[in-house]
Amino acid sequence: MDTEQLIAFERIAREGSFSRAAWVLGLAQPTISMRMRALEEAIGGRLFVRGSRGVILTDLGSSFLPYARRALEVLDAGVAAAREAQAGQRGRVTIGVLESLSGTFLGPVLAQFHAAAPQVEVLVRAGRHEQLMELLLDGVIGMALIAWPCPDTLTTELEVLLALREPVVLVCGPRHPLARQPELTLERAIELADPFLVLRWWLALPDAVERLARQARSVLDVPMDTGRQMVMSGVGVGFFPWMQVADPLDAGQLVLVSVHGMPALLRESALVLRPPATLSPAATVLVGMLRERASRLQLLC
Repeated sequence: MDTEQLIAFERIAREGSFSRAAWVLGLAQPTISMRMRALEEAIGGRLFVRGSRGVILTDLGSSFLPYARRALEVLDAGVAAAREAQAGQRGRVTIGVLESLSGTFLGPVLAQFHAAAPQVEVLVRAGRHEQLMELLLDGVIGMALIAWPCPDTLTTELEVLLALREPVVLVCGPRHPLARQPELTLERAIELADPFLVLRWWLALPDAVERLARQARSVLDVPMDTGRQMVMSGVGVGFFPWMQVADPLDAGQLVLVSVHGMPALLRESALVLRPPATLSPAATVLVGMLRERASRLQLLC
């Protein structure tokens, strides 16, 4: 029994004629008759008998017809699902992302992706770089947006899909003493940065930030979200990736602090997968959307 036999059977039942069914299917009548003989042999009895107005179903044919139609419907649905998966409309995507990029960068893209492909199942895991590397190496996630260059020994085994470079800025609240200084010396910044917030989103503190922390009057070691809320309330100053503070800066809730002689700081990250894994069509669509957003934000390396 095969699909062509089921299609021929269903069409003959619908048309009530071997010849009309053969014409609709674009087959020669001997071909459709041969398919019915093979199907009847597989079923174990006759499916049609001739009547005054053409062929009619036997009791066996009548009982088998609903199942044949259901099988063809399931097959059609499977073919449609496979085509949608090939076009990125179905399937499953798993991705890990640094917590500091999960909302500001990935969030809007996932909303866009779900609207375009609502049948795709998406699994997102956010965490620190080390956690994401474990999930990637264990196969829990298929790709990960991690800190880059990656210090792990398996860096050479990772394929970079997307590389980002983001400015890091020093900010304070609009009423903080530093906000009223047009341009500060490093010494003055250290004096007024009370407290100086060390935010644990770096893999390792840059030398310039570490020097500030050593010389500041007081230092608080806090998570990024905690630090952002403190700075917005007027307490302390700290270095943030630009996307974490872009909206509060635009709204006037935060102010950029310019320190004379302070080297420009950048945060680099990369979306990677571990070969021999490859991107599914759905994942390819998502990566394309992430690339487009990074390009609009001028973050592409």
